[in-house]
Amino acid sequence: MKMIKPIVNFSKIADSYDTFIFGYNGVLCNGETINNNAVDCLNHLAALHKKIIIISNSHLRVSEIAEQIAKSGISLNIFSNIVSAGEVLHYKLKYPAGDYQALGETYYQIGDKAYSGIMSSLPLQRVNSIEKAHFLFMAKIANPDEAIENYRNELEQAVSYGLPFVCAGNDTSCFINGKLALAPGAFAEAYAVLGGRVITTGKPDINILNYALENLSDIGRALIVGDNAPTDIKMATMAKIPALLISKGRHINYLGEGYIPDVTKTRELSNSFDVEPEGVISEVRW
Repeated sequence: MKMIKPIVNFSKIADSYDTFIFGYNGVLCNGETINNNAVDCLNHLAALHKKIIIISNSHLRVSEIAEQIAKSGISLNIFSNIVSAGEVLHYKLKYPAGDYQALGETYYQIGDKAYSGIMSSLPLQRVNSIEKAHFLFMAKIANPDEAIENYRNELEQAVSYGLPFVCAGNDTSCFINGKLALAPGAFAEAYAVLGGRVITTGKPDINILNYALENLSDIGRALIVGDNAPTDIKMATMAKIPALLISKGRHINYLGEGYIPDVTKTRELSNSFDVEPEGVISEVRW
């Protein structure tokens, strides 16, 4: 059993790694903007010529993430690659194979129906009734206070029609304007409990990590930094890459808001998901 080390800041560990693979929402971003401490840390890592990669389970397309990054004042040139579950899902729907090939051409969207980034320019039609749909789709919730019960009737109806549920990412929670809220993965879990078939893409699937790294030269000593034990840290464990868990992220309600993370609780959390992070830090800061 590994000892989980409490880390105060990235300056203490920067020399130990050549490549830093960050999650996005809950790691660098509070749901809308890049955190100031994260901006400072990324700039320091770039100045040390470290490879910096983002692998996000967000519904956002890469262009949308890049726009948020640019608004924070960070140069996009410091990133070796940016990959998102939203972008991967868009690609799989555009060039369908396997489960995606059998989806059909019409979908019923739940959650934030105004968001269309993933479906942009695809030969798929959104319909206004479940009876006309070939599959159920969710990109994001409409507001931070939404609950699964808000969509119980639609989920049950879709199950009765045998519709597969498609969503980007497996995360069950996310940050919206700094507030912890449900993510599509929670609705996917509820759908599966009802007996429905779920199709998702993103971490912890190691293929998304391989995709992010496949065109890069030697990444050397890599570190995966994430705030979600069953997705970020699980992917790292599967890939046998060291991982650093952010305590003031998805697990903040359990791990607390302390500047120095609670190692005992981190160990308990890690054991429950059968993962082994190298260390834990409260947030991304230099």
